Amino acid sequence: MNETSRGSAKTVKLAERRVFSQSFKPLYQEGMGLVEQAAEYLDGKGRAEARKLSRLAATLYAAESMRLTTRLMQVASWLLLQRAANSGEMTRDQVASEKSKVRLDTASAHDEAAGWAELPKDFVDLVNRSLRLQALVRRMDEEVYGEATADMPPASRRVNPVSDQITLLNTAFARG
Repeated sequence: MNETSRGSAKTVKLAERRVFSQSFKPLYQEGMGLVEQAAEYLDGKGRAEARKLSRLAATLYAAESMRLTTRLMQVASWLLLQRAANSGEMTRDQVASEKSKVRLDTASAHDEAAGWAELPKDFVDLVNRSLRLQALVRRMDEEVYGEATADMPPASRRVNPVSDQITLLNTAFARG
């Protein structure tokens, strides 16, 4: 390949191709399906299981279910924006502008948190699946739109008030 043709070669972004094509549909269905499953669980079986937890685990469950809900709503917002772009309802520029309001960085307490081992298996499964989906969507977002929020220094990342509150609650319960 000579220099001229090498310089004019266009890189194909696989994530962009996936997001703006028919192969986006399975990802969209997976994300929306997970939103539906989580809502169904939290309103039904999860409510009953949460009543059986110790005080510490119940506090963690409440905080983690807020994180789960937030994470899934943000992912769903991103998916809906991409679907709008796919269907021609919005331009890529409009999507890029609107998606700046979407946060794909909702963390989880994970198994290092006191009380995590007591959480219901189905709930932990939903949390883990939501984290995997969020990570996939975040990688795709970074590739398509070129924003690397994961590379931002910790000081510039958004403070997580839920995490701060859990720390305060854990401190209060630990002191008696």
